[in-house]
Formats: sequence, C-alpha cells, structure tokens
Amino acid sequence: MVEKIKKTDAEWKALLNPEQFHVARKKGTERAFTGALLDNHEQGSYLCACCELELFSSDHKFDSGSGWPSFFKPAHPEHVTEEKDHGFGMTRTEVLCERCEAHLGHVFEDGPRPTGLRYCINSASLQFKKS
Repeated sequence: MVEKIKKTDAEWKALLNPEQFHVARKKGTERAFTGALLDNHEQGSYLCACCELELFSSDHKFDSGSGWPSFFKPAHPEHVTEEKDHGFGMTRTEVLCERCEAHLGHVFEDGPRPTGLRYCINSASLQFKKS
C-alpha cells in the first residue's frame, strides 16, 4: 500500500517548474522529441517529479520512436495507476503516480516483448536518479 500525498495547486506550483506543473498536475503533454529524458541511456531509476516515488527502471526503457520516453513495464506495478482518458475524441489509458496522482502519460498495447506494452511518459513528469 502506497501512502497518498495530497497538496493544493498552490503547494504544487511552489515545488514544480511551470512545465512540470502543467504536465503533471494539469494533465498536459510536452511536445514530442523535446523532453530532457528522451535520449537518456544511463542506468538508474525514473522517479515521479512531484513526490519522488520510483516508477520506472532504465532496464525497461526502449526507443519507441514516439518522441517520449517509453518503458515496457513499471518498476513496481503498484506505483502506477491507470484510468480511462476520453479526451481529444478518443479513448486512451492514462498513467498516474499512485502516491500523488500526477499525470505521467499514457500506456498503449503496441510495445515490445515481454509485455507488449508501451508506457509513453512525459519527461516533465519524471526525474532521473543514477544507479
């Protein structure tokens, strides 16, 4: 069980830069191929930019060609939550941080083996910690 973190928008704004706030707290999306972690190939963990919960591992990262960091599975499945997203005239599966409910991105069923999943995640929603 992950302990929840709740903050007001004002509290999040004081902790995050404007892009992080827009993406993680207001369900925005960074422009494709612009994220700081897209081409990161170092070994380590990808943490939630808002609450530092470990979400993804470099061991599960792959180049999807989509323009966003992509992973074929979370480091700890219990650290991410999925919700249906009906925005933009389509139905997608949104990925959220279990602890603070930050918007991370979306998951699609066109990824590599062994899961067949592609977690398409905004760099602005993540911070990287080297191993």
